[in-house]
Amino acid sequence: MEGIINFLKTDTFLLTSAIAIIILFIGLVILIITNIRIKKQYNKFLRKLGNGSNIQEDLQKYINDVEQVKRQNGEIMTLYDGMKLNLKSCIQKTGMVRYNAFKDVGSDLSFALALLDEKNDGIVLNGIYSRDVSNIYAKPVKNGISTYTLSVEEEQAINKAVKYDYKEQ
Repeated sequence: MEGIINFLKTDTFLLTSAIAIIILFIGLVILIITNIRIKKQYNKFLRKLGNGSNIQEDLQKYINDVEQVKRQNGEIMTLYDGMKLNLKSCIQKTGMVRYNAFKDVGSDLSFALALLDEKNDGIVLNGIYSRDVSNIYAKPVKNGISTYTLSVEEEQAINKAVKYDYKEQ
């Protein structure tokens, strides 16, 4: 152990250490210069590949755009789900029957009109026209049935509405 300590105290060790440090420093400088050259060549390559613009910047912009589209798509899907839920209670089915309420009035000017939602809930309107007066009556409909007494024309209008498929129109 004393031999090693004595060797570390000699000028030969100091000279060897100094030469090793200088060689390592030169190697470090060479690595830094090489790294700078490679980085310049890489940036030049990316500019050529990107037709004058930096492709790395273009890729980052593209990634940001994709993330923004994903966020917007999520918002749109949330809005769509809400609209889809609201649509169930909107009028989706209609049925209309024109008829002649009185023999002395021609042209089928009276009508029965059923307006129903997805669950066949809604109203049936009956417009009765005569020469002297015209009346409109409304009756509620639940599950395609009304608790009120219905005329033949009102039942026909409801049946048309229940069978109506807006997707086929």
